[in-house]
Amino acid sequence: MREITVAIVQMKPELGEPEDNLVKMSEMISRIASQQKVDLIVFPELITSGNELGVRFTDIAQRVPGPTVNLIAQRANDFGIYIAFGMVTKEKVESVLYNSAILVGPDGELVEQYNKVHLRGEERMAFREGFKLPVAETEIGSIGLVIGYDLAYPEVTRSLSLEGADMVCVLANWETANIDEWKTYMRARAYENSIFMIGANRVGEDVTLNFGGESLVVGPRGEIFASLEDETDEETGEPMEGFAVARIDLDEVRKNREDFQFIQTRQPTVYRSLVRKY
Repeated sequence: MREITVAIVQMKPELGEPEDNLVKMSEMISRIASQQKVDLIVFPELITSGNELGVRFTDIAQRVPGPTVNLIAQRANDFGIYIAFGMVTKEKVESVLYNSAILVGPDGELVEQYNKVHLRGEERMAFREGFKLPVAETEIGSIGLVIGYDLAYPEVTRSLSLEGADMVCVLANWETANIDEWKTYMRARAYENSIFMIGANRVGEDVTLNFGGESLVVGPRGEIFASLEDETDEETGEPMEGFAVARIDLDEVRKNREDFQFIQTRQPTVYRSLVRKY
């Protein structure tokens, strides 16, 4: 058995206040890791800054590695865990920004950076599209990273699965109005690839957008290992901050792929139109 313990964090970042958000993240990491042994903690998309910043993203963006990555990497080292989180990054050219997912490890080092490929709406004005789908080979398993709207594209998770991912961490800012879509995609990607999907979705409001939470961990047969679906304010009904922990066995990925043959029985030569630009 290859059992690991994963935690998903549901959090509301303060818009445009990275220092406050890093303090909050650090406190959440300490709270989770001090209560039980965990191997991986996953935070939502753009958790260090919030979503609706427009041109202000330029002021907050950082290089990788940089101060924010180094700080979270130190927290990972403190507790001997892996941490995935979302932030705005920049290249040497100051105007080139990415909506990125960062994975740091227990040795306090950067493990992987993924830049969001599928941008939506106003994101296209703020960020450059990524062009790689990396899989991080770690001591706890092979980890793929996905950000928000990437989840709607089955090619993304399938590509990560074909590259050997045991689990896919989904860092999201999924809106409340579309929360059923979020849950359906999470289970569908798990089913069709016989893979673990570890999804952290933020809560709260920025300027015009409201985010729906319902973070969850889904197994290779669509089973829910952990969920924050019931974390709502009794008075307002709005989703609340919190975290959930799940113990998962990564050997279930191989077992289910052998049982159901979703990967092995593919016919790639029939799917040529999938790589044709619309």
